[in-house]
Amino acid sequence: KREKPEMKVFIMSYCPYGIQAVKALLPVIKLLNDKADISIHYVDYIMHGEKEVYENLRQYCIQKEQRVKFYDYMLCFVQSGDYQRCINEAKLDVSRLDACMNETDEKYNVTRYYQDRSTWLSGAYPLFLVEKDLNDKYDVRGSPTIIINDKEVRLSRSPEAFKQALCEAFVNPPEECNQKLSTEITSP
Repeated sequence: KREKPEMKVFIMSYCPYGIQAVKALLPVIKLLNDKADISIHYVDYIMHGEKEVYENLRQYCIQKEQRVKFYDYMLCFVQSGDYQRCINEAKLDVSRLDACMNETDEKYNVTRYYQDRSTWLSGAYPLFLVEKDLNDKYDVRGSPTIIINDKEVRLSRSPEAFKQALCEAFVNPPEECNQKLSTEITSP
């Protein structure tokens, strides 16, 4: 337990189960974001094609550079899958986003790994090494992987299950933990 617990959710941006986890997580972010450290991270390989390479980069950069707009972007994205519409709806600074994506791509060789099949995991999956250190630290193997206070947890993918797991990680749970969220499993 911690005064301010941490929840890290590792996903692939186009993984149906990752999207399902984000849908369950978003109401918890809205409820507890000021009380806990909640973040989305990316698995170190890609299973859903080139679009996922760049969506992972996009989401990573939005959370890193324009965090106050990340929730709105993700809420739109998990509902529509239309990143361009979501960029507009969330009122993102596109030049800042493009600069971050280009810089991150260059630093971690994202496009180069995607284009060089000899580097692919098991010959089938392009590498996405932007958060490789965290993937290694938490032994992330797939999407979603949920880490609370440095320990992997398995949850049903409902907002209430995510909230309860996070609230159990507080030394002194805040009043918000008494609020009931949906117990319905979110759709992939």
